[in-house]
Amino acid sequence: MTDVLKILAVQFNPIVGDINGNAKLAREALEAGARDGADLVVFSEMFILGYPPEDLVLKPSAVELSMKAVADLAKDAASLPAFIIGSPWAEDGELYNSELFCRDGAIEARYDKQELPNYGVFDEQRLFTKGKSPACIVEVKGVKIGLAICEDVWFDRVPNAAKAAGAELLVIPNGSPWRRSIHSERAEAFDRWSRLGLPYIFVNQVGGQDELVFDGASYATNSTHSKRCGLVGQFDTGMSMVEFDLETRKLKLPDAGCELDPDGWHMEYRAATLALGDYVNKNRFPGVVLGMSGGIDSALTAAIAVDALGPDRVWCVMMPSKYTSSESLEDAKKCAELLGVRYDIVNIAPGVGAMDEMLGDLFAGRESDTTEENIQSRLRGLTLMALSNKFGHMVVTTGNKSEMAVGYATLYGDMCGGYNALKDFYKTEVFELSRWRNANHPKGALGPSGMVIPERIITKPPSAELREDQKDEDSLPSYDDLDDILRGLVDEEADIDDILARGHDEATVRRIEHLLYIAEYKRRQAPPGVKVGGKNFGRDRRYPITNRFRDD
Repeated sequence: MTDVLKILAVQFNPIVGDINGNAKLAREALEAGARDGADLVVFSEMFILGYPPEDLVLKPSAVELSMKAVADLAKDAASLPAFIIGSPWAEDGELYNSELFCRDGAIEARYDKQELPNYGVFDEQRLFTKGKSPACIVEVKGVKIGLAICEDVWFDRVPNAAKAAGAELLVIPNGSPWRRSIHSERAEAFDRWSRLGLPYIFVNQVGGQDELVFDGASYATNSTHSKRCGLVGQFDTGMSMVEFDLETRKLKLPDAGCELDPDGWHMEYRAATLALGDYVNKNRFPGVVLGMSGGIDSALTAAIAVDALGPDRVWCVMMPSKYTSSESLEDAKKCAELLGVRYDIVNIAPGVGAMDEMLGDLFAGRESDTTEENIQSRLRGLTLMALSNKFGHMVVTTGNKSEMAVGYATLYGDMCGGYNALKDFYKTEVFELSRWRNANHPKGALGPSGMVIPERIITKPPSAELREDQKDEDSLPSYDDLDDILRGLVDEEADIDDILARGHDEATVRRIEHLLYIAEYKRRQAPPGVKVGGKNFGRDRRYPITNRFRDD
């Protein structure tokens, strides 16, 4: 039998700042690796402190404790397999994003990340110093292993240097967040250096961290265009043993059955579910509470929450006013029943009446307008926050990206809450995702299979029901048109002329652009929500609030 180097890839879900907890997870993986005969165990980027640590690494004690945890782990694991683990590292007044190679009770080598991403959701250049050498080679069982970290392999400089230094295998710990098209982006970038013929193992973390979600999707490949063998799965935690053949000097990969899942609604739904579940669980909330309006946004949010947390941790509250239709009351109740959640009704009409009386003298002689509509929304927000304060459940908001873009959301009203699962989904995508969930039971979902969103919720015209016979399209273009315009303005940063070339009305496009800019102050005060697209509101898109620019 051919001798092999056995490498255990660890795709875990570390928690940012939980240094002791993450070190405990590492010890458990090392012990498992020892039982299975691993020669080397590989953890993800910044595993000890968690990724992304953001400005937490500017706290000296956080870095010092992380470094101590690595040193202690190395010492405690003297009889266990060698391992590679990520941590911040301080030396000579500089701070690095590092990975440490540990063996026989000591830290034998350190590699510092070379390519520090400074775009989109990343700002590592303001935190870390670039590593001084692009090549770091360690030897395990006679195999020369090159080290790299995440962004290092989006360019060919580090792989080239590793190959030139004699590397036979590249090991790449990652903190690579998921988004649509991430698999094709990774493949395109990594294929640029596949000519090196350098086998490599990509080890990524999994889990939600504020507005980011990590898909894992760790894989091994012999660096050809045709085969990337998935190891643990996507959006799953686990470990997988990879063998490097000491005779052929190639990774031993199965002939079939290890392909990564393609992108699609199933990935987007799992991303949203994992992100919400981790946000709730890592912040130790007992559950969530949300306003169930009978509309599609709250119905889909409730479904995601149930699939993430289970029906017993989701509380839906219908808060009708005099404008709430009987259909909405019926649909909200039916959706709650299908999901199996607690469902209560709190009538806000007495509160609206009290506000009318309180403000009556000041508002005398003025027509009703959005002021009265916003009072209803804010009373609902107040109600949910009262329940949250009394019982501990986190309020989940239910607005979508289309509404957030044009400001069709009430500050301190329906925007009131701790997390928004739909923040990066346009309204048209909310419809598609709802249809998909009704037809599919997602992997790992804690909610029921079959229809969970009543069909009428999906087919009826959207309405905020804040005035008589109100429909969203009374004041907005169709969502098909609106979302196409917004994709141009937000995701593509396209010029007005380019958007007009798609066939849109000029007055409509300029009005939507204006609404987008004047709603920036609302978005700055919005709760976080998972990033699924190329440019989300929050970490990606950072526009000034005070802004007179218009594309004329």
